[in-house]
Amino acid sequence: MFDSVEKVAQSLAEQDYICDSKIATVVFLAHRLEKPVLVEGPAGVGKTELAKVVAAATGRNMIRLQCYEGLDEAKALYEWEYSKQLLYTQILKEQFSEVMAGAKSVAEAAARVGQEDSVFFSDNFIVPRPLMQAIRSEKPALLLVDEVDKSDPEFEAFLLEVLSDFQVTVPELGTIEALSKPLVFLTSNNAREMSDALKRRCLHLYIDYPSEELETRILSTKVPDAGAQLIQDIVQMMHKLRELDLKKVPSISETLDWARALLALNANELDAEMVQQTFSVILKYEGDVRKAEGELSKILQKKAAEAAVAAPSAADAPAPAAVKKGALH
Repeated sequence: MFDSVEKVAQSLAEQDYICDSKIATVVFLAHRLEKPVLVEGPAGVGKTELAKVVAAATGRNMIRLQCYEGLDEAKALYEWEYSKQLLYTQILKEQFSEVMAGAKSVAEAAARVGQEDSVFFSDNFIVPRPLMQAIRSEKPALLLVDEVDKSDPEFEAFLLEVLSDFQVTVPELGTIEALSKPLVFLTSNNAREMSDALKRRCLHLYIDYPSEELETRILSTKVPDAGAQLIQDIVQMMHKLRELDLKKVPSISETLDWARALLALNANELDAEMVQQTFSVILKYEGDVRKAEGELSKILQKKAAEAAVAAPSAADAPAPAAVKKGALH
């Protein structure tokens, strides 16, 4: 499917995912070497979206395991359907009576019943969870282990068998090997450090906040109705905000949300009033909003000063009330 790094970038672009050569190279190597990818970076930079578009570009079914504190093997691998087992026991009660007929002791009766264990510990009573679904999939799948840093270290250790040999062990059934190796993506928001053992088994990819040029391309692709001036204003403002000491730095996902919100308000460019009214779309804490409003005030003062210096003469310069309201131009 992916013949080259350039083909990866092209295929992802067809899925409206704009990436740089670093991302394309790691995806190409993961596909060619059949190695898992550990994708790290701030929240909202497109880590989960990358897995989704790779699945779409390769025609693979994406199977997602959302990690959280307390996640265990039963929720990630499989569960026994005990209610169904009990129902079958009731239905087959007469047959069990026949099996135990003539037994001279409890031990002998138990031994005879034990010979029928395979009936109740089989695929008929197992509920596959994401890890087993990916391994037992007849068609190549893509397994997304999302926010693996939120899981416990014990669960991370459990993942090593899956990532090393693409197999899982079920005590009652034995070792189950992958019918076709899934392509595996693990994402992390750096809530905690991943172990060296996990990192050793994966290709590493760190996705940072995009450059202005890349973010402009992403906006143009994802929000095509936005005009060039509005996109330029948004990108410049977002990069100014990321320089501030904020509790929650806005990412590319907030950039897209902001652009769509501004379009819904019929905005063609940013001005002070529009920015202040919509800061809540990209900033999630009141303290961050206040810092951002202070930065906006500085930007407007700087632009007004630059406009005054650039004016050909005092006579031609516009009065302060008539200065253009655009926040970034």
